[in-house]
Amino acid sequence: MKVILNKDLATLGEEGDVKDVAKGYFRNYLFPRGIALPYNEGTIKLFEARKGEIAARKEEKRKAAASDKEKLEGVELVLTMQAGANGKLYGAVTSQTVADELLKLGFQIERKHIELPGNTFKSVGKYKVSIHLYEGAIAEISLTVQAQAVKIAERKPTAERGRRQRKAVSIQTAPQATEPAPAVKQTPQQNAATEGTV
Repeated sequence: MKVILNKDLATLGEEGDVKDVAKGYFRNYLFPRGIALPYNEGTIKLFEARKGEIAARKEEKRKAAASDKEKLEGVELVLTMQAGANGKLYGAVTSQTVADELLKLGFQIERKHIELPGNTFKSVGKYKVSIHLYEGAIAEISLTVQAQAVKIAERKPTAERGRRQRKAVSIQTAPQATEPAPAVKQTPQQNAATEGTV
């Protein structure tokens, strides 16, 4: 069914856009939340009256996107991550990792708007990351992934303690003198029984 969007919805479109959606989606999700209205003469007139207001909001978004693009292109992110001797990361740099780093710098960008070549970075190096802004504006930022210095804790030698323990074990397990097993004495009845069987 045809609807007119009353609010911006990232997955569907912007305010004032006319879209085709499933009836159930409209009835159960879009209409109850005030995101969309049915496409009819009444709503068309309503949106015609609001046309100037909607255009002004879109212009504000364009200006904000242009400003964000300028600021973002001046940013160079440096990530320090654990990596092996060959430069391979123990984890991976994802769009969420980049979004978290940008948030620390004051840029609130959804991870789905961040595009990494190959979807993830798995080794140290310098990369370019594309950020999709409003109406196709794209900002490109530099990202450097460097290896974190790994500290190896030094252990004290325990060889001497080990020798003492081995000596103690060898003393405890030294062979002992074996005594002959005691002879079993038979009763006269057992003697008679054994003699009778011979």
